[in-house]
This record gives sequence, C-alpha cells and structure tokens, in this order.
Amino acid sequence: MGAPVLGSSDVQLRRDRTSVKWVAFAPDVLPLWVAEMDADPCPAVVDAVTAAVRRGDTGYAWGPRYAAAVARYASATWGWEVDTSAAMIVPDVMIGAAELLRLLTDEGGPVIVSPPVYDAFFGFVEAIGRRRVDAPLDATGRLDPEVLGSAFAAATARGERAAYLLCNPQNPTGTVHSTKELATLAALAEEHGVRVVADEIHAPIVYAGGPAFTPYLTVPGAERAFSVFSPSKGWNLAGLKSGLAMAGPGAVDDLRRLHEVHTHGSSHVGSIAHIAAMDDGREWLAQLLSELDRNRALLGRLLAEHLPMVRWRPQDATFLAWLDCRELGLGDDPAAAFHARGRVALGSGPTYGPVDGKGYARLNLATSPAIVTEAVRRMASVVG
Repeated sequence: MGAPVLGSSDVQLRRDRTSVKWVAFAPDVLPLWVAEMDADPCPAVVDAVTAAVRRGDTGYAWGPRYAAAVARYASATWGWEVDTSAAMIVPDVMIGAAELLRLLTDEGGPVIVSPPVYDAFFGFVEAIGRRRVDAPLDATGRLDPEVLGSAFAAATARGERAAYLLCNPQNPTGTVHSTKELATLAALAEEHGVRVVADEIHAPIVYAGGPAFTPYLTVPGAERAFSVFSPSKGWNLAGLKSGLAMAGPGAVDDLRRLHEVHTHGSSHVGSIAHIAAMDDGREWLAQLLSELDRNRALLGRLLAEHLPMVRWRPQDATFLAWLDCRELGLGDDPAAAFHARGRVALGSGPTYGPVDGKGYARLNLATSPAIVTEAVRRMASVVG
C-alpha cells in the first residue's frame, strides 16, 4: 500500500475543496459533521473520469452496464448474486428509495423508520407526503422485534399500505444488522403486509473482525423487498451521483411500475466513476478501511483520556462515531456547544431522532489522525 488515503498528518484543512463540508462553517471550525471523507481520491476513479471527460464521454447514463458492475462487486464481496434484470439505475440512493416508497404507499400513508437513523430519512418521508412512524432501536442500537411488530401493526391497523425504510448498516450508530435480525424483520414485515426498502449505501464500510454485512434481499422472507445501493459512500463519490434499485423476486413487477424517466437523473460520469471504483478500486478501499480502523482505536484512547464521561461503542460499520454525551451537561444538542465553544462541527444528535438522539453527537472519523486528535482536544476544552 502507498501513502495514507486519509491525507497528511498535520491539521491543515483542505480549503481547496468547495463542497458543503468545507464552506458551511467558518474557516476556524474543524468540519467533522457531514458524511464526506477527507480522502485522497481513488486513482482508478481519477483515471476513469479523466479519460471520459477527455474523450467527451459526458452524455447520458446506461443502466445495464452499471447494474452489471454492482453485480460483480456484490458477488465478489458478499457472495450475493444480483439479478440485473430486476434492477434499475437511479439518480442516487435516497431518490431511488423515495420513489420506491412513493410507489408502495399512498399519499399521507405510513413509512416506518428506526431512529436514531440517517436524518435524510425524515426529510424524504416528509417530501413525498408520507406519515412517519417511529420504531426506535433498542438501548444497544439494535432492531427491536417487539417495537417493530407494534409499529407495523399500528401502521396497518386502518388498512393503509405501509413501508419500512431500513438503514443497513445503520447510520449513525454503525450497527451491522445480523442475518437473524434481518430475517426476523422480514417475517414481521410479511406478517403485517409491510414492504421493506433497504438503504445499503454504507455496506462497503464494514470492518474486518466484526460482524459481516448481510444484504437484505438475501435473507429468507425478503422476496417482496427492495435494496438501493451505491458505492458513493465507500469511495467518497457523493458529487458523482448514481445508484441501483434492486427488487426481490416477488417485487419485480412493482419495480417495473417505476417510470423509465427515473433513470434519467443518474450521472453518466458518476456511473463511470462508480464502476471504476467497484472494479478497480478495491485495494484503495482496503487501505481506507485499515486507516479508519486505526482512527476508531485512536478515538477510543482519546475519549478515555480526555472525555471519559462520553460513552461510545466502536461502530462495526461506517466512518461515523455515535457519541453519547448526556453526562457532559451540554443539553439535548451537545454538538451546538462543541461548535460554539470548541470550534468543531459535529452532527447534531436530535436530527437523527428527536427523542432518541437527544444528548448525542455524530463525529466523522474519515480524516487524518491529527485532526481526530485536535477535535477531541477542542471538545474537551468545552467541558474542562
């Protein structure tokens, strides 16, 4: 392996970047909030995108080629044999998920989610005119069958069509749902007639030595469900958009009801980047995971030394640390205090669950060890 993927060891920020991470806060603030990595680009992606632009290959995306690349990656990584004839290219994971939810539910109908969860889930459910029903994770950050069953029963009690939006792996907790947990979810969903749409965008960021990622469509009982996947999180390609919606064998007819127009928003250059990442960027990803693993260990040591009242379970997936700051006395939104008084921007816990996120903050570990160290030093200064 070559130089570190996550950059130099100093704390100089990459002010040459112009994405939202770098411009949303003042220059003196360490930005560790949005799920964007401080990573050097994957060389295979740079080569593929540069070549495409040079040859003028900047037209519209072609879905079958993208679906075939996802199938190759899924087979090699998880042993999941994706049926490319039951797949559709979409602009990105959340737009694809939203269109599936729109298809599976009615105006004002229920969509169940399990907070704390990716904050965009709430926004997209609202944007498509659906009603959110919460089925919170348990105290250990895992799916709770009793809570899920009660939420599914309540959502369908009046005969409404209902769907469950699954985050697999879970953001912000970093939980990797087990095969047994997902099979239990599938059985409950079938019992109550709830359709499942799985956001699996964080699947490439799962650490060696921990629980393995299980694609939702591979578990028994998930035949009428959907998965939406993109390598954009794994290879830091949020600005190069594309994704793939995949149907279980019992959901193919539903997928075919999605209008072909939904494929138009996928970026052709984005799909070229994603294909290069999945086919030729696996060594880069392996190095990234190794560096993220070291940052997890570093954060644990730093918290124990400087912020021992912060409770944290090292995540099994994602590059996001979900920090329980309730004992610090910083109120419902400790990220606000860390920003105002420590000049470090973290994700606001309540945005991931108005109730279940109170007193929490989300910290992005996908940066240099020096910046992780400086961030914890600044956080400690707020409570010191």
